[in-house]
Amino acid sequence: MNLPNKLTVSRFALTVVFVLAVLSRGPVNDTLALVFFCAAGITDYLDGRIARRRGLITNFGILMDPLADKVLICTAFIMLLERGRMNPSAPVTVEGWMVVLIVARELTITGLRLLAASKRIVLAAEGYGKHKTVSQIVAIISLLVLDAHVEWWSWLRGLFEWWVPAFTQLALYMTVVLTVTSGALYLWRNRALYLDDM
Repeated sequence: MNLPNKLTVSRFALTVVFVLAVLSRGPVNDTLALVFFCAAGITDYLDGRIARRRGLITNFGILMDPLADKVLICTAFIMLLERGRMNPSAPVTVEGWMVVLIVARELTITGLRLLAASKRIVLAAEGYGKHKTVSQIVAIISLLVLDAHVEWWSWLRGLFEWWVPAFTQLALYMTVVLTVTSGALYLWRNRALYLDDM
């Protein structure tokens, strides 16, 4: 297994550790959740970059890299939805309809990729999909910072308190728009795959 594929697989492991950090109730658990999620996001950036630069692109990577992204993103949004339900007084919370749209999009595109694979066609990620993933990661990090900054030193906490809530709200709505738009475009561009079977 080459380095990019190892990084992809590590994202699954980091997702599990992230969930454990979110569920735990320690004095710095929110900060740990933020660190683990950021580490997973970095592996997402590095695996594709290394694979392209070193010519290590494989079918495993083409299929598993987007899947690892989807598992990480969907898990994070579901966990943050649950956290918001437990703390409705938080300045910004993830709404249920947002998570439904995001998870539905990810499952639909995964289904399309599986259909393509059954026809021996590999569908790689597109530009809009990559922008969507970046927006999702930014929104999740913003939500995690919103939770974690209360565990930080007062001077550091003050740097985030005045702008993070507004930025997080904007990032969430931008993420939903990009997620739905990129999914619709992906389905349209690859419509021949599923229209032929109808």
